[in-house]
Amino acid sequence: MKLPELRIGNLVAKVPIIQGGMAIRLSTARLAAAVANEGGIGLIAASGLPFDELRYEIQLARKLSPTGIIGINAMVAATQFAGLVKTAIEEGIDLVVAGAGFSRDMFAMGKESGTPIVPIVSSAKLARISEGLGAAAVIVEGCEAGGHLGTDRSAREIVPEVVAAVKNIPVIGAGGVLDGRDIVEMLKLGASGVQMGSRFAASDECNASDELKKMYVRATNPEDIVLIQSPVGLPGQAIKNKFAESVLDGTVAPPTVCDNCLKHCSHKFCIIRALSRAQQGDVETGLVFSGNNMRKVDKIMPVKDIFAQLKQQVAEID
Repeated sequence: MKLPELRIGNLVAKVPIIQGGMAIRLSTARLAAAVANEGGIGLIAASGLPFDELRYEIQLARKLSPTGIIGINAMVAATQFAGLVKTAIEEGIDLVVAGAGFSRDMFAMGKESGTPIVPIVSSAKLARISEGLGAAAVIVEGCEAGGHLGTDRSAREIVPEVVAAVKNIPVIGAGGVLDGRDIVEMLKLGASGVQMGSRFAASDECNASDELKKMYVRATNPEDIVLIQSPVGLPGQAIKNKFAESVLDGTVAPPTVCDNCLKHCSHKFCIIRALSRAQQGDVETGLVFSGNNMRKVDKIMPVKDIFAQLKQQVAEID
């Protein structure tokens, strides 16, 4: 099979792959630029970044990939969501992907600047609403995805429903997409492209510690992946470790300080600090978000090699 181009507004990605925006500081300029240089769409994870740091990452990504497509991913649940989107737009970001909640205001911000807004949705109803508000595309995320989940249904069920529900915007399938066969499956369901996070978490260019990347590769069994309840108010999919077990059994320590990073927070634990600990290498007391098909990833590879492998796998499928 030959991969089609992915068109979002006036943007044309030669390869229909969006790299998922993984916070905190896993998806930074180096990873986003590497994906963009291969013809995909690279995303910088904006959530949890000070505005100055986000500006720096966008500017660095532009230097590393002058002609590639660079976007941001931001959590609607974050207190600074609007400020992050505004900052990115001011820096000339190519598109904004928004998940972990839904905001009507972001569409007006995109319309004013001409910036494509791409919400992450988990239902045909929300996809229709998004199109009506001016979404340039929708990313349909199912229960296979890593991190915060908006549904317990498979993306393989929801994608065809969304394709039938929207009229003039591309549908991007997300959740459990790790190899060429997964990509072809999504395209045959009617998706115009895919979003992949977990595969790029185990890449050389991902800004995770070596210990975290090794943990991704070691997650070889379905039981290695668990669902926890996030302080955001949504379930989150993660690799089972001491921290995840403490959340599941109710012994997790509540935060001693609060940065008010979320609009609404249960204060069960501090999610930013938990994600940051994992990013920095503390994979036992940190939170390790992961999709449920992580077992398909058995090697840490450069982004260039990942794209070559995916293209070869797709080409071998009729």
